[in-house]
Amino acid sequence: MMTFNGQPEEAEIYTDGSCHTQSREGAWVAIILIGGVKTVLSGQVPDTTHNRMELLAVREALCYLETNHSSLRKLKIFADSQYVIGISDRKNKLEASGYSTKKGNPIQNLDLVLDLLKLSASFSIDWIKIKAHQKKGEKPDYNMDADKLARKIVRERTR
Repeated sequence: MMTFNGQPEEAEIYTDGSCHTQSREGAWVAIILIGGVKTVLSGQVPDTTHNRMELLAVREALCYLETNHSSLRKLKIFADSQYVIGISDRKNKLEASGYSTKKGNPIQNLDLVLDLLKLSASFSIDWIKIKAHQKKGEKPDYNMDADKLARKIVRERTR
């Protein structure tokens, strides 16, 4: 990662969300790497969906960076969710539709979509889609770590 005056210029964020479809118990995880320091954020949410957990993981990571690393503006966000990765590409279309479906109803997860779009505007972000559930390799796989932790939190909540 690049540094400027000894301060990291860039962060890498690995996110994942999980949800038990019957109980609707969910969890999200964000692993943030800044200058070789790893920070893990996580949370659990009742009565939710998988897509909400995917969005929440990124939103919480961005909120954390705004609060704790306000000078940092360059990010690489890695996620296995096309829904999340494509959100910035759909921004103009979403705005043009008034954030409504073709039937005139508000889009799903409107609150999180709006939060994520607002927060992401403060950063220069490379959105990187990665394949889910990769086999363990030689290098650390932070996406796999995020996935495992999110699923573990959900399992613990549904026992």
